[in-house]
Amino acid sequence: MNDLILDENIIQKMIFTFRDKQVMIDKDLATLYQVETKVLNQAIKRNIERFPDDFRFQLTNEEKNELVTKCDRFKILKHSTSNPYAFTEQGISMLSAVLKSKIAVDISIKIIRAFVDMRKLILSNSSLFYKLEQTELKLIKHDENFQKIFKILEKDNIPNQGVFVDGQIWDAYEFINTLLKSTNNRVILIDNYIDDTVLTLFSKYSHLQFNIITKNTSKQLKLDIDKYNQQYTNLKIEISKKYHDRFLIVDNTTYHIGASLKDLGKKVFAFSKMDIDILKLRNER
Repeated sequence: MNDLILDENIIQKMIFTFRDKQVMIDKDLATLYQVETKVLNQAIKRNIERFPDDFRFQLTNEEKNELVTKCDRFKILKHSTSNPYAFTEQGISMLSAVLKSKIAVDISIKIIRAFVDMRKLILSNSSLFYKLEQTELKLIKHDENFQKIFKILEKDNIPNQGVFVDGQIWDAYEFINTLLKSTNNRVILIDNYIDDTVLTLFSKYSHLQFNIITKNTSKQLKLDIDKYNQQYTNLKIEISKKYHDRFLIVDNTTYHIGASLKDLGKKVFAFSKMDIDILKLRNER
């Protein structure tokens, strides 16, 4: 036990993540404090006011099963009718005051140090992952082969059809963004109800050529388009009253879009990839 107590690396291995919190399980804590799990929890019940939910919480059945899967020493809990309790760093600090023993104080200090070291490790890894991500983005930006691979992967992940429900504004917006990211050159939007929000979306992709086909443009929209093209020069507007539905054509792939781009996610709408010749669709104007 003394070797276990002195080794903070072993304590770190007893730290788990549940509900986005780093926690330790009552069984492990009881082992470290050299008491039975039942005795530890009884002491807490006598001082329950000191342990709010952000100090201590009971695992759900799903969380218990996840714990059993992660760690062999908890297999004994698999068929238990009583789920274990998890303690956050604050809850463990409170334990030393509740248990009132020298070993409880010593162990709590070592555990808190283990939590601190764990946080440092997570933060250092987060910094490393961020640096790697930035390096990867630079490679993609400057290497044509990376760009081609990235776009192929994105295209493979685009669903052929689906439905967005009312309120899925971000999801619908991100779907359109994914389509635009996968595009190499040309985008044709057929939409009778456009406004400056569509121009804002297109401004993120200044390397693409955009054609918008719509039934009319207001004076304000004409002004917005003129201002847009003064900076980006990649947008053409065509007036046509032939279309009722909305279509987004990326390169040579046509998507039927149930909602105007300016209204994405505000109402239930569907989208679907269409097997249609882009030239045939265009010639119907």
